[in-house]
Amino acid sequence: MGGYSTRNVADIVGMTPDQVRHFVRRKLLSPAKGPNGEHRFDFKDLVLLRTAKSMIDADISPRSLFRAMTRLKASFASPEALSGVRLLAQGNGVVVRAKDRLWNAETGQGCLDFAQRVSGDTVTVLWEGRDIAPGEADELSASEWCQLGVDLEEWNVGKAMEAYQKAVLSDPNCADAWVNLGRLHQLKGNLKEAKRHYELAVEAMPGHQLANYNLGTIFDELNEGELAARFYAKAPDVPDAHFNLARISRRRGDELAYRRHQQRYMNLTGQPEGER
Repeated sequence: MGGYSTRNVADIVGMTPDQVRHFVRRKLLSPAKGPNGEHRFDFKDLVLLRTAKSMIDADISPRSLFRAMTRLKASFASPEALSGVRLLAQGNGVVVRAKDRLWNAETGQGCLDFAQRVSGDTVTVLWEGRDIAPGEADELSASEWCQLGVDLEEWNVGKAMEAYQKAVLSDPNCADAWVNLGRLHQLKGNLKEAKRHYELAVEAMPGHQLANYNLGTIFDELNEGELAARFYAKAPDVPDAHFNLARISRRRGDELAYRRHQQRYMNLTGQPEGER
């Protein structure tokens, strides 16, 4: 089951679990349900709660807080939109700044900028990293650190990489985190580091198809076609592995293997031959 538990959310945002549950009871959050009926929150929930925490820290009244949060939830449907919001304290109320506009969070009315800043944080403030040693207990599991890394990638790649590093410190066999670290290094053009992380993923889980496929792409970029083919062959359920094996087979002059991999690629993607 994906998402974050109540305890996870409370630890990340800096609230108590009872405070988090209070926002659910007020219907400001609508988390999914886990297999045992427990709440499972998504990244947008984290952003909304971090926004609420900034208002609590600024001594905004509960009445103003809940009115403002109700409007914010309705106005900003995605974490990306909320990440650009700035909150300002004005008296005992809250005003919102977004895209050079300023308005009262409770009424929606425009207002002048005579306010004290509450929070200029973006979604990356959710990251409050701390140093942990391998095996040290932490409030997030390796898979949850990995999920947080996935969620953070869209806004801050550096923080996402830190989250993946937390995952592998917590569990060196978290192959998905090794793969994601390798992918981010590869996107930066750092093939040596990418290769090392993919190899660690394969060491943790030899049958990890995406890790093997990605190793194939590294050797492809290095013009080592035979090594690339060896790793592509270990990713039989990855469509592009067959596309690349077809290309390598044709270059070898192996027409039978070329047609076999082309057919497998088409079966996996539903695309007619020649399209990609």
